[in-house]
Parts: sequence; structure tokens; C-alpha cells
Amino acid sequence: MASLSASNHVARVLSVANHVTDVDASSRIANSWRRCLISHKLDPARQGPPQTLTEAEIRHVAEPMEETIRLATPELDDLARVLRDAGYCVNLADANATMLFSRLPGEADAKMFLDWKIYTGSNFAETFEGTNGLGTALAEQKPILVHRDEHFRAQWHMFSCAVAPLFDQAGRLAGAINITSCREDLERTAHQLALAVTMEATRRMEGAIFRGHFRNAWIATVPGDGGSGLIAYDDDRRIVGACRSARALLGLTDGLIASGIDLSRYIKFDHHAARGADEMVELRRADGSPLGQGHVAPPLRAKSHVPRRDAPADRFDALHRLAGRDPDLVKSVKRLRSIGDHNLPVLLHGETGVGKDVFARAIHAASNRARNNYVALNCAAMPESLIDAELFGYEAGAFTGARREGSKGLIVQADGGTLFLDEIGDMPIALQTRLLRVLENREVWPLGALKPVAVDIRLISATHRDLGRMAEEGAFRADLYFRLRGMEVHLPALRERADRADIFRQIAREEAPNCRLSDEAWALLIAYSYPGNMRQLRHVLRLAGCTAENGVITDADLDLPPFGGRAEPDLAAAERATIIEALRKHGGRVTEAARALKLSRATLYRKIKQLKISV
Repeated sequence: MASLSASNHVARVLSVANHVTDVDASSRIANSWRRCLISHKLDPARQGPPQTLTEAEIRHVAEPMEETIRLATPELDDLARVLRDAGYCVNLADANATMLFSRLPGEADAKMFLDWKIYTGSNFAETFEGTNGLGTALAEQKPILVHRDEHFRAQWHMFSCAVAPLFDQAGRLAGAINITSCREDLERTAHQLALAVTMEATRRMEGAIFRGHFRNAWIATVPGDGGSGLIAYDDDRRIVGACRSARALLGLTDGLIASGIDLSRYIKFDHHAARGADEMVELRRADGSPLGQGHVAPPLRAKSHVPRRDAPADRFDALHRLAGRDPDLVKSVKRLRSIGDHNLPVLLHGETGVGKDVFARAIHAASNRARNNYVALNCAAMPESLIDAELFGYEAGAFTGARREGSKGLIVQADGGTLFLDEIGDMPIALQTRLLRVLENREVWPLGALKPVAVDIRLISATHRDLGRMAEEGAFRADLYFRLRGMEVHLPALRERADRADIFRQIAREEAPNCRLSDEAWALLIAYSYPGNMRQLRHVLRLAGCTAENGVITDADLDLPPFGGRAEPDLAAAERATIIEALRKHGGRVTEAARALKLSRATLYRKIKQLKISV
């Protein structure tokens, strides 16, 4: 092999094969180096970028992963937001180590990743690139941190990679979540903390993938040494699926699950909610020994018959779940269904944190464009100098610092699919003019191009601003506003939603699955106004789930800071939530709920109407 003694790093790697090294010979890094030298016959001195797929190849490789990417994307976006300021790039890769989803950090750090081709389409399999976080985590199917000169190839020594493998609903290796930083000022301990954050985010992604796949089944969450296990079962208590940790905990196999084995052979519900009420339950093993506290949740889409494993999913399922039981949102989803696949632009309006991106993705998933790209750009987060190039693309040599091969803009990347422009109210006026031209002519002029590129996109925009007033005041182009507003959907703030108690229970299950809320914590949670909306609620419950003792979240675990000077309870929202909870407990029977609330039936009916509660 050429240039084997080109650096001290290369010499260290080669010394591992002879077991003469300052590296722990039994460590995972040393074992990986030996694999790369002996089994893969790689040269640690080799220079050059990783193998990168073309766009057509990426689409082909990503097709089997589309549902996984869709279900994991909200958590990936959250992870990217948390780690962005620390300079981390966030990627999701398939089981062959090809990156299929990427979120780059801020402009200052992003250039390094682009220059080294660490983005969508790049392959970092250990058999090609040697020891690296992504390839080695997939090869060993275990989380790993590969810090700087622990990489096999000398050229990757400036990067630190923390990676957790991702397993699908059947416990099979589906891919991995990779975070990479090129910051020299971050010590190994900082990356270890980032790895812990990534592992926790990956666990939540696996839960979302499992629940999405078994949306028609009951889901039981059971405690185990290796983390909570998820088991899906039908109305007759036949097991239809189990995640990786549940399989290990109970010794379940594909054959046993395929046979429709009875859940009661493994778990007994020591509780009146034996049919699986939406609450915490005491679980016991089949031999009677205590298993601990678990959680049972009903199907995401209620059915009156036993759910079939091959039952086709309604493509509007995600939108219906997001709408919940809020009357205004239910009405909006009904209108979106009536639009069908007509290429009508949609404008989402709502406060920061209400979930505009999640709602936009659900609209895309419900359309005939779902098999094509969903491309998102946050106009507020992108520097004005970069939006033009990002959105419209550019030819090779179009400007100083441009990539040698040029770049397809986001509009062209969304061809055949959906382009989501978040916070469009922050788009500069000059770019509004160019965007209007694209919408009118259905073609894009990349910077430096001699001819336009035809595009077919569906546009979804979002803003927290009043675009109508901005248009009247000349701060936003009126003609573009009316182009964007084919249908406007208002996403209510969390404090305004009629079904907020349902939302709190659902998010508590997702963010703190092994905990229950004390009465005091529930009262405080429901009375707070949540200026940060869904995003804030998730963070509050995620933190509470980590700090709760003995599986009980108390009011001391809830980090609900004052906002605007003081923390003022939303009394109307608290009253609405209390009434909804009473109605739920009594099966919607108003007379019994009124008796429990110590109200007259007439008073309760008046409050139900006043607070817009669906019965």
C-alpha cells in the first residue's frame, strides 16, 4: 500500500495490526482498525471524498426508507435545533451507511461539511471509509463515539462523530442517526453528552416508527433493563408486533408473533383496565411475579373490528391525528380532504412552536406527491445573502465560493413534490419578486444560468405574521400574498385548543413513557399558557421524565418559567380541560360528569357550549 508512513496517525493505525500500539488493543477502535487493515484491506493514508450517489440513485435508495424518514423527521429536526449552535451536522443513514437525510449547522460550520461531502447521498460504510462513527456503529450495531484521530483515515481527523443505530418496528437494523462536529474547542466529554442526547432521540424515533406501523393496534409499554419495550396487540389480545427491547425482554420471535400468540402468556394486567384504557397499569408476568408499571394506549385510529396487519392506511391519518378533537382544525382537515390532489397552495398561520412544519409534512404525505421530495427552507433562519442561492440554485462559477459543480436549488429539488417555505413573512422583497415569477411561469432561473429549468411543485408556506396587514402596509408583496393564499389554515395556539387535555396526555406518553403525573403536576401543567406551544410542552415533559423520582412527575419537575413578567394560569383553559377530563372518565355522559363536578346539568351544558367542547 502506497504512502503507509505518511503520518504519525498512519503509523499508529498500522501498529495495531502487530499489537504494538499506544491504543488499547481490546478497544472497539483498535478492533475496527484491525478489521479495516486485515479484512477490508484499506489504506489509512488514502485521500479523497466519500462515495456519493447521484440524485436518481438517492431517490432509488431512499424509496424503501420513505416511511421511516417521514416518522423520524420531527425528532431529527428537534435534534438538529438542539445541536445546531454546537456546530453539529445531523444525518439519518440507511443500513448501508448512505446518508438519506441531512440537517447542516449554521453557515460558519456548514462550509466544512459541504467541502468534505458530508451530506445527503454520501456513503460512510466502514468497508469503504474505515473506522468512522456511522460505518462502525452500523457494523457493530451499537452506539459509538469516534473522536478525531480515532478515525481510520487520516483525512477525517478533524471530525468527531456520535452515532446510534436505528431499529425498525420488528427489531431489524434500519439505519443510524449520526451527529458530526468539526469544532476543535469541543472536548471528548462534550461529544459523549451529545451521544447520550442522540441515543435518547433515536429511542423516541423508534417509538414513533413502531406506533406509526401499528397504528391500528393497542400498544403496551412494558419496563425492562434495556429500556421500555413496546408490544402491539389486537382486540383479542393476540400479539401482532414487538420492538427490539420487548423481544429481548419476553423472548418473542418472528415465528411466535406470526402465530398470533396470546399476550396473556407473557403479561397479566393487574388492573381494572384490562381492555387497555389509555393510562398507566400495573403489569405482572405470566408466573405472577411483578413486572412493574407500564402504559397501555388504544389504537391511533379506532376500529370496531380486529385490526388487520395488512389493512391499508388512510393517507389523511396524520392530518386527522394532528387535528385531534379541536373543532376548527377538524373543519380545516375536512376542507383539505375536499381539495384532494389539486395543486392549490396552502398558507399555514400560527404562533411559533404550534407545529407548522409537522402539519405541512402531513399535507404532503396526504397528497399524490408523497412519493416525491418534501423540501423545507426556514426563511428566518437563513442569512439573506444565502437564501437566493439556496432557493434558486446556481451554475458552476456563478460567484466566488460557489461549489465547482454548481448547485440545484431547493425549488428544483422539490420538482414533483412539495416545497415548504417556513416563516415566509421574513423573505426579502427582492426574493419575493423572483418567487412570484416562479409561481407564475413554473420555471426557475438559477444564478448564472443561460436558460430556465421547468418545475412542478406544490407550495406550502407558513408564518406567524399577519401577511394581509403586511401587504396593505407594503412590507410584503400583495400579489405574492394572494398567490400563496390558495387556502389558509390557522393552527391554534396550544392554550386555544379545545382538546388540549388529550394533547397533554399524548405528549406525556411520548416524552415520559415510564412516568405518571401527580394531581398537582397535572393541575399546574394544564393551567400554564405555553408561549412556546407544542415545542415548549415537549421540552417540559421530556425534562420532567428525566428528573422524576420513582416514576412520578411532581410539580417540582415541571420547568414552567414566567413569560412576559409572570406566570399567569390560563383559567379558561384549565376549566375546559377539567370538564373534558370528567366527560372522558364518564364515557361522555353529561349527567354523571355534572354530578362528579358538582354542577347542575344545565350549567355544564352551558359551559360545554361556551368552551366549544365536543361531546
